[in-house]
Formats: sequence, structure tokens, C-alpha cells
Amino acid sequence: MLVKPGSKKGPLVEVNDDGSYTVYLLQRAVDGAANEGLIELLAKHFQISKSRVVIESGFTSRIKRISLDI
Repeated sequence: MLVKPGSKKGPLVEVNDDGSYTVYLLQRAVDGAANEGLIELLAKHFQISKSRVVIESGFTSRIKRISLDI
């Protein structure tokens, strides 16, 4: 999953042609704000609770691996 923090296009979740996701966030990557915003947006997008969204890797990267407990 590619995450673009501080984007004016966000908040938005896009599905790419290859099945991967690009997520545009309003929050900037400062003090974990973008990661928290990502969890909130994905939970809303997939209609699950925030506790079911886990960032597995890429905490400081724009490329992240996410686990969803659907």
C-alpha cells in the first residue's frame, strides 16, 4: 500500500489497476499523525473498527503493509 501524507487530494483510498491501494491523507507524517489517520481512513473505508486495522511494517515509510481483520 502506498501512502501519501499531506495530500490535498485526501482523504481518499484508490484501488490501482494491479489491485494495490494508494491512500491520500490530509495528515502530515509528524509524530505518527499520518499512521493514525491511515488507520482511521481504512477502518472507515472497509467499515470495520480501528482495532482491526494493523500496520505490520513501514511505520516510517510511504510503502506500508497493512493487516485487516475483516
